[in-house]
Amino acid sequence: MPRFLDIAVDDRCLRQAAAGDSSAQRQLYDLLAGPMFALVRRVVRDRAAAEDVFQDSMLAVLHHLPTFRGDAPFGAWARSVALNQCLEHLRSPWQRARSALREWAGDTSDVTRNEISQPAFEPPLADRVDLERALAKLGATARTVLWLHDVEGLTHDEIATLFARSPSFSKSQLARAHALLRVQLADHTATAKLSVGPSAATQGQVS
Repeated sequence: MPRFLDIAVDDRCLRQAAAGDSSAQRQLYDLLAGPMFALVRRVVRDRAAAEDVFQDSMLAVLHHLPTFRGDAPFGAWARSVALNQCLEHLRSPWQRARSALREWAGDTSDVTRNEISQPAFEPPLADRVDLERALAKLGATARTVLWLHDVEGLTHDEIATLFARSPSFSKSQLARAHALLRVQLADHTATAKLSVGPSAATQGQVS
């Protein structure tokens, strides 16, 4: 699955899509769908809500396409549009109320597996599951900053601009996310080791 910055689209297609050409708009949709949905699902945990945000992001890209002037790569611009939609969703009063209710109810449900197309080469399934579980336990802000910095490659200045905060905010959120991930992954590793019985642990050893 390509990253946003790997998306290549010619100026003619952009002009036609901005003018309402359905074929050109479909071409943009096909180029953006994979990375955009992956980004949205990393920020918005609820599947149904993520699908809504994804659709809103696509509509926002097409709506604002006439304002795109090429000052930045198209993929980076589309990513910013999608991020703004994600942040708008997370900031909504209804979303904050839902999050508070889930925390009060002790809801620790994890994201559904295998909902996003995976690349041809992947880490072992157990490692991916552990990482998904650890990521799911991060707060929405820390998880978003982590994804933007470590996967999308945004700088702290760029992330700070998206959140209307200072670069130190981005740095502190990333440091917190890394620290929590290390603890979570260490706990998963320790649990896995404890689950190995004595016979399995000593198998193959010479008496």
